[in-house]
Amino acid sequence: MTKMPAISSSVRRALLASASAGMLLLAMPGAALAQAWPSKPVRIVVNFPPGSSPDVLARAISQPLQQALGQPVIIENRAGASGMIGAEAVAKAPADGHTLLMTAGSAITTNPFIYASMPYDTEKDLTPVAAVARIVLFLEAKASLPVKDAKEFLAYLKANPGKLSYASAGNATGLHLAGEMLKSQAGVYALHVPYRGSAPALQDLLAGQVDFFFDPGIGLTHVRADKLRLLAVAGMRRSAAFPNVPTLDEVGLKGFDAGQTHGFYAPAGTPAPVVERLNREINRILAMPAVKTQIETIGAEATPLTVQQFATVMADDSKRYGAIIKERQIKAD
Repeated sequence: MTKMPAISSSVRRALLASASAGMLLLAMPGAALAQAWPSKPVRIVVNFPPGSSPDVLARAISQPLQQALGQPVIIENRAGASGMIGAEAVAKAPADGHTLLMTAGSAITTNPFIYASMPYDTEKDLTPVAAVARIVLFLEAKASLPVKDAKEFLAYLKANPGKLSYASAGNATGLHLAGEMLKSQAGVYALHVPYRGSAPALQDLLAGQVDFFFDPGIGLTHVRADKLRLLAVAGMRRSAAFPNVPTLDEVGLKGFDAGQTHGFYAPAGTPAPVVERLNREINRILAMPAVKTQIETIGAEATPLTVQQFATVMADDSKRYGAIIKERQIKAD
């Protein structure tokens, strides 16, 4: 039998010290554990492309979060498959608080109802950390459409079944679901024209190739320039940016809410004290005037919530979107 080499006293002391440190970390009370973290850079995976609303929000949060944590905060865009590529990467990352997901709400609330199989379970493999913003959709029509407000638009749509078309960012996207919710609740029919992204959909609306569009905020500059007509907010509250524009709920479509909450998630099993500290820091950052202004530029509203409140909002959204997906038999491309 080969004799194991003797361990020197210095190595033995180092090993014992390392083991003691590990045991101490495990035994730390919540507050102390949160203070010991982070011990290295924190990576934020954004599961949508640069310039998307999740990307804009992640970058608005990252710099003040870096200052709060005392470690570099690195943003990595991993887009594709309706957000599933980036979400999978985070779901399978070590649950040590050093990898976070910044995602559009749709990747959590609608993907499970649209895709027969997914490489991760949104409920079992990811844990909510903090909401960032409620993305509100704006119902906009081309300038030449002969209506001046939402009530006239709904009446015109009902009087012209099948003659109007609406653009979306693609099949099964939030913009598509909003259009289907409108058709279902108003009892109307309009042709769905899917595009590969919201930008080309907006361009064809501006060109008059389609009649209306649920805008995630990218067309608001054209509204202000009178190139598009803003008819209503597709959420339960009016937008601070357009306080005189009613919600669809106010004009008769009771309970109409096509909003999505974008926010941060961590791998399941991330220590609760770390999640709680992140939630506190992000909520504090959301109160900063400069950050609130950045969020408002995309027509969104900062939403500081507790971890449990965030989870409840997402569960409610999932229930609502799951129902419309089933009713309208919506499928992805």
